[in-house]
Amino acid sequence: MNTKRWIAIIIAAFLFIFSIGLNAVIGFFSSDLISSVTNDNDITLNENVIESGTLTEKIVLLTVDGAIQDVGTGTAWSQVAYDHQLFLKQLDTVLQDNTVKAVVLSVNSPGGGAIESAEIHEKLVQIKQEKSIPIYVSMGSMAASGGYYIAAPADKIFAHRETITGSIGVIMSSFNFSQLAENFGIEFETIKSGEHKDMFSGTRPTTEEEKVMVQEMINDSYEVFVDVVEQGRGMSESEVKAVADGRILGGSQAVKAGLVDELGGLQDAIDSLRSDYGLQNATLFEYQSGSGGLRSFIGMKISSLFGPTPEQRMLTEIMNSSNSPRLMYLYGEY
Repeated sequence: MNTKRWIAIIIAAFLFIFSIGLNAVIGFFSSDLISSVTNDNDITLNENVIESGTLTEKIVLLTVDGAIQDVGTGTAWSQVAYDHQLFLKQLDTVLQDNTVKAVVLSVNSPGGGAIESAEIHEKLVQIKQEKSIPIYVSMGSMAASGGYYIAAPADKIFAHRETITGSIGVIMSSFNFSQLAENFGIEFETIKSGEHKDMFSGTRPTTEEEKVMVQEMINDSYEVFVDVVEQGRGMSESEVKAVADGRILGGSQAVKAGLVDELGGLQDAIDSLRSDYGLQNATLFEYQSGSGGLRSFIGMKISSLFGPTPEQRMLTEIMNSSNSPRLMYLYGEY
C-alpha cells in the first residue's frame, strides 16, 4: 500500500472519530443548552459596566438594533438580530430598579411591526411616568418609522447629520401573484365563508371595496402615530402632519422640523444627560443576557463556531415572519 493511500485512510479515520465525538458532545449538551437559551424563566440580565461610577446612581444604555419584530428568541444554533421579548424584559427591569436614574436609548432601526413598536413606546412612557427619570435617545444610521415611534417620548433626541429618520406613517403590503399563476396554468380553488375572507391573500386582485376597508385601518393607525409624536415632541397636529406624509429626513432636516433636538452621536447624548441632570458620577451600564455557568459558555462557543452565516440568519428571519399582511411602521424593504 503506497504512502498516499495510508494518508487518505488516516484522514478518513480522523474525520470519522471526530464526527462521533462531536455528535456525542452535542447530544450531551443540546437539550440543556436549547432550554436554557429559549426559556425566558432561565434567562438572567447581567449588568455590564461601561463607565464606572457610584452604584446608587446608574444610567442604563438600551439598544434597539434591527427591525422591530417579534421573531422569537435566539438559540445556541441561531441568533436573531433583535429579540423583542428580551428587550421588553430589559424595560421591565428598569422599572423595578430604583438605582437607575436615567435611560439612554440607542436606536438603529427602519421600524417594524405596529404592535411591537407600540409595546416599546408604552413601556418607555410608563418608565417616565412612574420613575420620573429622563430618557435620551441617540439615533444611529437609521431611526425611521417605528424607530422614530419609540424615540418620540424621549426628553431629548440626538441624531447624526447623516441619520435617516422620519418616515412617519403606516404601511401594509402584499403580493398579487394571480397573473403569474395564470401564466403557468395554475388555478386557485378557494372555499370561504364570506366574500372578503381571502382579501390580500395574493391569489386574486384586491377589490376597490377592500382597499377602502384597509385604508380605514391604515388611517386609524396613522392618527395614533401622529398623536404619539404630538405628545412626545410637544408639537401641534398641523406641525406633525406637515412632515408626516411618509417622507424621510436627514438629521439636519429633522432638527429644523422639530423631530430631533441636536446633532450628535451616542457619547454626546450620554454627556448631555450627565450634565443636564447632575449625573456626572453615575455608573453607565448595559444589560447582557445569559443563563450563566458552563452551559451558557458552551452555548456561546457553539454559536460562534457552528452558528449560521449572515445570509442564513436573514433567511431565518424571513421564514419566521408571518406571510400575512400586517400593519407596519416600517421604512423601506427589510
